[in-house]
Amino acid sequence: MATEGGCYCGQIRYTAATPPQGAMQCHCRECQYITGGHPNAIVFFARDDFRFTKGTPAEFARDDLETPVTRFFCPNCGTGIGTRSPRRPDMMIVKVGTLDDPSQFKPQAAIFTIDKQPFHALPEGVPSYERLPG
Repeated sequence: MATEGGCYCGQIRYTAATPPQGAMQCHCRECQYITGGHPNAIVFFARDDFRFTKGTPAEFARDDLETPVTRFFCPNCGTGIGTRSPRRPDMMIVKVGTLDDPSQFKPQAAIFTIDKQPFHALPEGVPSYERLPG
């Protein structure tokens, strides 16, 4: 069953042909900037199974880093859609809030808790890691 989603204004839409291959809550400082202060709730899709079906997202990658991630967002409303990371070149990392049905999100891990803020909540019963697991 396909997973679908898009931005706040509807200008950007996407589909993933297969279910997410993973789900995490990231507390890293970079994600805090991107979310406005909270952990980033993300799911991972196989890059070959993910495609934009409406509109063309804008892209941003920092030019001061050796291996920056590329962030995709709506050029109209600014909604962050997702990320491609050099660490996971075969994946599209998608923000849970852009899913048509975000209620399906169940984190499998909380990562980069070393940067966790006092107001961040860790999901009960979910493994947490100061950095990346393993």
